[in-house]
Amino acid sequence: MGHIVVVGAGQAGASLVAKLRKDGFDGELTLIGAEPVPPYQRPPLSKGYLLGEMALERLYLRPESFYAEQGVTLRLGQEVTAIDPAERTVTLGDEMLRYDDLVLTTGSEPRRLPAAIGGDLDGVFVVRSLADVDAMAAHVTEGKRALIVGGGYIGLEAAAVAAKRGVQVTLVEMADRILQRVAAPETSDYFRALHGGHGVDIREGVGLERLLGETQLNGAVLSDGSALEVDFVVVGVGIAPATALAETAGLEIDNGIKVDGLGRTSDPHIWAAGDCTSFPHRGRRLRLESVPNAIDQAECVAGNLLGAGKDYVPKPWFWSDQYDVKLQIAGLNTGYDRIVTRQGDGPTVSFWYYRGDDLLAVDAMNDPRAYMIGKRLIEAGRSADPAVVGDPAADLKALLKP
Repeated sequence: MGHIVVVGAGQAGASLVAKLRKDGFDGELTLIGAEPVPPYQRPPLSKGYLLGEMALERLYLRPESFYAEQGVTLRLGQEVTAIDPAERTVTLGDEMLRYDDLVLTTGSEPRRLPAAIGGDLDGVFVVRSLADVDAMAAHVTEGKRALIVGGGYIGLEAAAVAAKRGVQVTLVEMADRILQRVAAPETSDYFRALHGGHGVDIREGVGLERLLGETQLNGAVLSDGSALEVDFVVVGVGIAPATALAETAGLEIDNGIKVDGLGRTSDPHIWAAGDCTSFPHRGRRLRLESVPNAIDQAECVAGNLLGAGKDYVPKPWFWSDQYDVKLQIAGLNTGYDRIVTRQGDGPTVSFWYYRGDDLLAVDAMNDPRAYMIGKRLIEAGRSADPAVVGDPAADLKALLKP
């Protein structure tokens, strides 16, 4: 059945090769990763792994032996530098590898601070790879002073871990509020209070002007003119799809590698899945940055490589762990015009996003029941009576009845 080459050994790439073998592909299969370790989970990097609660081997998605057992050639610590679509080859150093079909699962890359404002100083970190977190770990110790730049989920998770380790944490968010791009004010308020209760100094509407130091970071000047003495900085200002390889190969780009519903790019023999892609969804193009999307889209592409002819239909869900709070999100809240709050006991609460009478999404804090019911309704294309949702005495399970 030919040779399938997969570039990018993250969640999507690992899921794709496993699915191909499970579904009966018996051709040559190569998975190429730039990092020197087998495919691993990224979410625990900024949580359990950084806290020292998770060993390296537990990060691995599968034992390294799995790939050899499945007849997958695993090329680690190697970077593909070029694709020749006409010849159907990829270049790794001095070697050229031929393919019949190529799948790009190159993921995304963290946005970094410009060198002009000190982004290249020692002590400035991003949270994306195992190497990033290993480099940061020695600094996340009691008594150190940290500046977190960015109030999205990555920044807040890093702040939570640092605070739990006894670090004095200041977090700055240039927007009017933390999580402004991804969540309602109610969710922002919840996490602002949560972090404040753990001693994190959150400054909203304040950006970073520049970092201070010759080669080693020692301070920061903020956009409001205030100065901080800091020992390290964590940059959490978002990620960008890793499209450079696709661009140089002449593939179409549209907020990521542009694919059709099947996962095929503008070249009929090149496919893509995961964070690096944008795909058609309800009349527009969508790019999702999440583990579930990476898995589901990769498995859909695997099926289509084998002739399934099935369009990818996402079922978005996300999560974030901060202190003793698990946030679970179902759906996409784009276009909401109303929030219904369901208050539980203590820190248990959920926020339900509506557009008119239609339920779009749910943010559930320590409320797995609300999350699961909301997720099932959204995936079934059903809404939920706001009066029932907002009544803490009402049984949410009644919403699932036909």
